[in-house]
Amino acid sequence: MTTRAYVGLGSNLAAPAEQLRSALQALDQVAATRLVAASAFYTSDSLLPGQPRYTNAVAALDTQLAPLALLDALQAIENDQGRVRAERWGPRTLDLDILLFGDQVLDEPRLKVPHYHMHARPFVLYPLAELVPGDFRLADGRALAQLLEDCPFVGLERL
Repeated sequence: MTTRAYVGLGSNLAAPAEQLRSALQALDQVAATRLVAASAFYTSDSLLPGQPRYTNAVAALDTQLAPLALLDALQAIENDQGRVRAERWGPRTLDLDILLFGDQVLDEPRLKVPHYHMHARPFVLYPLAELVPGDFRLADGRALAQLLEDCPFVGLERL
């Protein structure tokens, strides 16, 4: 069975836009998975002061993998691109987060879907909106249009 998953991409180290382009190529090489579409790239300030600006995007994938198997594949891509997990919310070469996984709501120790902070992150919501229909609802029932209204396009720059 194939599931549509949406993955958030972010980077603020080592040529962030190039990191995202490389990650998109790698996503298309994941076993039993196909890259369907990717949003434009956006830049935004870091959530923590003193860090370089982030470049972000969202990718739509069709996958036959289970959620945790996809997470393992994403973390392998992060590692291949030099991700070091030294501090929570620290600067990174690449961050890949499963935002949505079909119509599933997951609350696992390693994976929360819908992604637990996506409702408050314009750098996730606006790229996602490029890839889904206007009446799109998250698996937990929240309307993307309402989330966008509640989370203004502030501090973002579309590249």
